[in-house]
Amino acid sequence: MEKTFSHRRLEIVEQRPMIGEFKNRWPALFQQSEDSAAEDAERDIKVMGIYTIRRDGNEKPEDVGIVIEGIKVLNNFGSVIMGFIMLFGLIYALDLSFPDNLKYTFEFFQKIIMNLDGHKLNTKIQQLKIKLFA
Repeated sequence: MEKTFSHRRLEIVEQRPMIGEFKNRWPALFQQSEDSAAEDAERDIKVMGIYTIRRDGNEKPEDVGIVIEGIKVLNNFGSVIMGFIMLFGLIYALDLSFPDNLKYTFEFFQKIIMNLDGHKLNTKIQQLKIKLFA
């Protein structure tokens, strides 16, 4: 990194390139981070999760992907909803357990929203169903 910086600095001082040319040659220098958001998500998600990358305040995400056990398994979904559906499918296909901190969320979607195995509800989900449909 130190060597790269000194080469950039030497180029600036000696050649004095135009900003457009310099930006084309060293685009990462003009970004807040050097496109490592997906790698950060991959590193930070230990069990499983969905990551989104948004740039410049755009409503539509640049990338939506799934990380399981710290490994990016799927990406380039158009929306978080599609990512969630694919994550749900992977949980079933790979016979994974729901993450402990999201157990009731996944169970709610499975049993109430998707009506899969909906007759076997635990107490928390049953109370929520009663409140929703009362």
